[in-house]
Amino acid sequence: MDKHKFDEFIKIAKKLNDINIIPLLMGSVGLEVITGKSWDAEDLDIHVPGDQRGWEVPPELNIHNWNDIVNIMNLMEYSLVDLHEHEFTKEGLSVEFGIIDTLPSFAGVPLKDLEIHQIGDVKYYLLNPNQYLSVYESSSKDSYRADNNNNKDLRKIDFLKSMIYAN
Repeated sequence: MDKHKFDEFIKIAKKLNDINIIPLLMGSVGLEVITGKSWDAEDLDIHVPGDQRGWEVPPELNIHNWNDIVNIMNLMEYSLVDLHEHEFTKEGLSVEFGIIDTLPSFAGVPLKDLEIHQIGDVKYYLLNPNQYLSVYESSSKDSYRADNNNNKDLRKIDFLKSMIYAN
């Protein structure tokens, strides 16, 4: 597991908790937490509340509390590098924000089924293996990811299936 990226997520999550946001750790770092296996995470993917229409809404409006999130990231010395992707960077680490409210329509994952985890006083959501499988199966059908990330997604899908069916 990439401890540095996870520790940085916890620092960001703490600041988000301070403004009453419980973030969802997505992507490879979250998958590393639940599988205990390294997935060579390239960035941090954090989902927060936003407009369930997702990309149909202008990027500066589709994430709730966006201005507060920008302020937090700036105070943590991150720079906004791509508004459309809600991407920040600092010292080579990319942090991208997504919209938690798109999970039901995108991957069939009901928000009420998300489990809250806690480290110290920091609260965050983390998908379980079945929910991750739904997300990666949906992602693998996306043309952009199929062209750019499909081998990684297919490896994750195979691993998750073997993990789920072994239990």
